[in-house]
Amino acid sequence: MNDKPSLARRSLLAGAVPPQMLKSATNPTGLPMEVFDGIKQFSETDFSADLEKIDVPTLIVHGGDDQIVPIDASARAAAKLVKQSTLLVYEGAPHGLPTTRKHRLNADLLAFIRA
Repeated sequence: MNDKPSLARRSLLAGAVPPQMLKSATNPTGLPMEVFDGIKQFSETDFSADLEKIDVPTLIVHGGDDQIVPIDASARAAAKLVKQSTLLVYEGAPHGLPTTRKHRLNADLLAFIRA
């Protein structure tokens, strides 16, 4: 019998917002509200509790130069909350990895699924 998780038992966060973007008492590394004045939809929601519940291997991929969703407030923080996470940082890469780094992202995703 194969011990590997099935395809449906893995997850991916690519350039994702979680856990929380807004700076607060519980998120001191977040960004100030002024940054989000025009885009408040994703800035104030705290996904930390949801991330802590993920119980499958999770690949977190993020651009190291993402100016839309800064890596410290998102991917690096999420990697600490998701128990079985693997963080891949595409150094120098911007936001929108499925477009800007699609070939590398596809290759890394296939390798993760097959592992």
